Amino acid sequence: MDSDTVGRVLGGSPIAVLGRLVLLSILVGVVLSTIGLDPMNILKSIERLALDIYAMGFDAVRYVWQYFLLGAVVVIPIWLVMRLLRSARR
Repeated sequence: MDSDTVGRVLGGSPIAVLGRLVLLSILVGVVLSTIGLDPMNILKSIERLALDIYAMGFDAVRYVWQYFLLGAVVVIPIWLVMRLLRSARR
C-alpha cells in the first residue's frame, strides 16, 4: 500500500493519527478513572459503577442529564462545524 492509501485508511498521516489516539486515550483514561473504572478489572468496575448509579436513584438521572447537556454544548457545535467544513470541500 502506498502512503496515500494508508493516510486515507487511517484518516491522516500515521504519526498524526498515532499522536491523536495517544492523547485521546489519556483523556478517556482520566475520565474513566474519575468515574471509578479500573482497566485491570473492567467488568467488576462496570458492575460497581452500575450498582453505585442504581443506589443513587433519580439523582443519577439528573447528573447524567446535566453532564450530557454540558458535553453537548461543546461537542455538537464542533461536530456541526466539522461536517460543514468537510461538505464544503467536496
